This record gives sequence, structure tokens and C-alpha cells, in this order.
Amino acid sequence: MQAAIQVCTEASQPRTSRQQCCSNTARIRVLTHDSAHQLSGHRQTFSSRAIRRHRCSAATASSKPYVGSLVANELKFAIVIARFNDLVTKLLLEGALEAFDRHGGDRDSVDVVWVPGSFELPIMAKAMAKSGKYDGVVAIGTVVRGSTTHYEAVANAAAGGLLGAGQDSGVPVIFGVLTTENMEQALDRAGGKTGNKGGEAAVTAIEMANLLKTLRAEGKAAPAW
Repeated sequence: MQAAIQVCTEASQPRTSRQQCCSNTARIRVLTHDSAHQLSGHRQTFSSRAIRRHRCSAATASSKPYVGSLVANELKFAIVIARFNDLVTKLLLEGALEAFDRHGGDRDSVDVVWVPGSFELPIMAKAMAKSGKYDGVVAIGTVVRGSTTHYEAVANAAAGGLLGAGQDSGVPVIFGVLTTENMEQALDRAGGKTGNKGGEAAVTAIEMANLLKTLRAEGKAAPAW
């Protein structure tokens, strides 16, 4: 009985300083091993990211970016414009001509062709684009929503037709047709509080014409067809 009591008493005694030190040392070793493993993993992650960034930077540095110039002094343009809603389209035309002037072009060298309405823009734009005499064609019109579905028919035909004119000719055909809910919105976009979309279309034509001209000179874009 006394022996049992003695064993229990010895087991219940607190650890000596040496035992605690050994236990703490073992714990520290475990933590140090885990921390080293985690640090190694982080280093591998950082290294992989650095390699990816380096490869991306090298690819960007070796590639040549192409941006179209906004100088129009050696370019020839045509403007196809709808006579319907000419209260607005005349303002859009003036905005386009002013933009050509500001960017070094000569408005007297811009051929302006009037058609009855926006529905007739695509066929004339395509015919002029395929003539080989122009670096770009700007199509200008205004379609205002009415009480019938005529608005959707005209707007969709103009958008799709002008897109096709550019794709079928290899010459930039720029969409400068306003499609608005009312006349007030149209006037706002023809020199009013939201700028002049005719001028914006002209600048787009200059940029696209120069971009294609540069790429074709280097054999990186097909010639107009």
C-alpha cells in the first residue's frame, strides 16, 4: 500500500526545469520545421509568380503595338449622308468636316454624297468604298423612333448594311448614324450638350485608315478587296 502511494506521489510531482526545457525544445523544433516548410512553400509561390511576370513583361516588350495615327493630311475620305432629318444630319456633317480640318485634312478634298435616307446609306457607302479612291467612308444619318416599328427596321438595316460594306470592301466604313428616342436627343448629339457624333465618326475614320495603311505597308493586313 505504501509502495502504491509512493508511485502515485512521484507521478503527481511537477516536472523539473530540465524536463520542461526538453519539452519546450522539442516543441520549438517542431514549430521551426513547420515554419521552414511553410516558408519554402511561400518562396516557391513567389518564385513562380515572379517567373510569370517576367515572361509576361518579356512578351510585351518584344511585341510591337500598333495604334492608328490621327493625322489626315495624306488621306482621302468620302461622307455619305442621309437627307431625311437634315436638321440634324447637316449639323453632323459640319462636325465631321471640322474634325477633318482639325486633324490636318482638307474639307475640300472630302467627297460628300447625299442619299434620301438612312436606309440607302449602305449601298452607296459600299459602292464608294469599293471604288478604290478612298481610305475611309463615313456614313451619317438620323433615325428617330416613331409610333410604329419602322424605326427598328431602318436602324437595323443601316447598322447591318454599313458593317457589311466595310467587311466586303476592306475599307473602313464608319457608322455615324444616330438612333434616338426623340429629336431632342438627336440634337444633343449633333453639337449639343453631348458633343457631335459626326466629328467622332470622322476621327474614327482617320484612325482606322491610318492603322490599316501601316499594317498593309508591313504586309500584316490584306489589301482592300
